[in-house]
Amino acid sequence: MIRASLPFVPQWTLERSDYWSGGELHSELTDEQNLLVSTVSRFISNVLHPLEERFETDDALSRADAEHVFEKSKELGLYALNVPVEYGGGGLSSFDWILAEEQFGHASDILVRRAFGNVYDILLAGTASQKQRWLAPAASGAKTFSIAFTEPGAGSDAAGIATRAEKINGGWVINGHKQFVSDALHADAFIVTAVTDPASGSRGISTFVVEKGTEGFSLGPNEEMMGLRGTTHASLYFEDVEVGAENLLGSEGEGLKLALETLGRVRLAQVAARSVGKATRLLNLAVDHARERRQFGRAIGEYQMIKAMLADSAVEIASARALVWDAARRIDRGSHARTQISIAKLHGSEVLGRVADRAVQIFGGSGYSKRAPIERLYRDARVLRIFDGTSEIHRNIIAKRMLAKEPGIFGLE
Repeated sequence: MIRASLPFVPQWTLERSDYWSGGELHSELTDEQNLLVSTVSRFISNVLHPLEERFETDDALSRADAEHVFEKSKELGLYALNVPVEYGGGGLSSFDWILAEEQFGHASDILVRRAFGNVYDILLAGTASQKQRWLAPAASGAKTFSIAFTEPGAGSDAAGIATRAEKINGGWVINGHKQFVSDALHADAFIVTAVTDPASGSRGISTFVVEKGTEGFSLGPNEEMMGLRGTTHASLYFEDVEVGAENLLGSEGEGLKLALETLGRVRLAQVAARSVGKATRLLNLAVDHARERRQFGRAIGEYQMIKAMLADSAVEIASARALVWDAARRIDRGSHARTQISIAKLHGSEVLGRVADRAVQIFGGSGYSKRAPIERLYRDARVLRIFDGTSEIHRNIIAKRMLAKEPGIFGLE
């Protein structure tokens, strides 16, 4: 439940939110949860949406705009909602965090990062001194972190990394190469996986915090992507990078476990939940267009084929939301919910792809034009079937656990 002390702007009431297709409050949520949803929704509509076209043209978010959205979000207590209260975060449960993350899907990723933070809870695995050094500044917005797990030879196969960390007196020496690191040019520090014991296979991987500016550490240029304008994705290079023993996050050999747990929560929040939000935004735009656009003397929404596309999209979004909510509630009950997260990530990202395609079809030529937001939203949707484990990887994970008769996959066993 959202903390009552969060200083919401008084005029933002529970009157209406675009979170639900009909705009009404959801009876399954508490008043506090509906207030959280409504507040985040209004913040995105009023503060973030007006900025979206700027970085679509410039491919960068200005410092002034970034500072503006950060300060506005901090005023409302909306920054780092997933971080415990004692470290300066919102202290939300997994379910409440997911409610906010679905709303985040209504805005462009770069604006979400600057407005609400991107604080990875892998930092909770640190010691008390590490949490004060890294987690608290991340929750306050004083430091920005990115995760660096992916390598040229290790994408979905997180255990296949080649980056090495060798122990020396007083610390470690890291050598290797990471790629496609999101927000790399903006980040102050990176959470890096490296092999510390090659003979132990997946149990020989550890996790380190490497701060920008460390000797031997360098970044490659920004790699331009099909979508996600305004964000940066770059390679990291480690050439005899020395870090202290205090930079080891968690226990030695625990790195893959921590990485997979982190990726699980990222998959549920930043992929599955945001996919539902992005699909909902697309559907809302498509519905409005179907009401207003007229052909042959009638609104196109009166034609059966358009109705079918709208109805199919609504049904699929509802099913994707139900899967995300189920996984989040399981986590709050103490379950890892690994299979449910894979199911929600797979279904949510693929639903988003289908809804985006239908929205372009409903808009017709306007949907293919850069004049309308549909074209950008369509481009941005494609990567979510690749991020944090491809659809094929998650199908394999789900089937493997089914064949192993893992209990609780279908929820009724």
